[in-house]
Amino acid sequence: MISSSPSTQAPKLRLAVLLLAAGEGSRLGKHPKALLRKEDHTLLEYLSNAIQIFMPTEYIAVTGFHAEVIESEIEKINTSLAFPIKSIRNLAPQMGQASSVRLGLESLQSQFDVLLLALSDQPEIGAKEIQELLQEFSHCKAGEEVILPMVNGERGNPVLFSSKAVQEVLAAPGMVCRAYMDAHPEKVHIMRTNNRAFVLDVDTPEDIQEYKLSLS
Repeated sequence: MISSSPSTQAPKLRLAVLLLAAGEGSRLGKHPKALLRKEDHTLLEYLSNAIQIFMPTEYIAVTGFHAEVIESEIEKINTSLAFPIKSIRNLAPQMGQASSVRLGLESLQSQFDVLLLALSDQPEIGAKEIQELLQEFSHCKAGEEVILPMVNGERGNPVLFSSKAVQEVLAAPGMVCRAYMDAHPEKVHIMRTNNRAFVLDVDTPEDIQEYKLSLS
């Protein structure tokens, strides 16, 4: 297992994780981004190992366009995870990311304090970044339910949602997290950071070279 221990103890919050891995990867020749490799591990495995130290109450990955190969990788990874991934298949991924978000939220079954909504194509997100979000949550003012990382004015990911925010999203038919944030800016706590890991993602072949990744 990859060592991803943060420098200090993680806050004791019950964490659930929702990972979006349903995309087509159209600008990468339709290669599944979650299966890009970093240091001999897929991005999916790299992030999943980092998540383990936070002992998630639930870890859901929503698959879609490349469901079979990603679910196969999940089965492989799960053999070494103390807190395994549960795969949920979006049967209509062409409806866009919002459909995967809603499906993932509706699939949550555990009790949790906060939900980490993560993407599968961010090669620099690890335990350090997750811990940074959790620590920021402890500094929220009353009424702030979302932690949004911001790097030099650019919105980042992952985003952290309180259980209350998730319940409010689910209570509104068709609502998704981005729409909730736009509708309730007063509930969004901006975490300003210089850590560019929050805004780095993989969209093009040039990104693969820049971040020293590989397709296989």
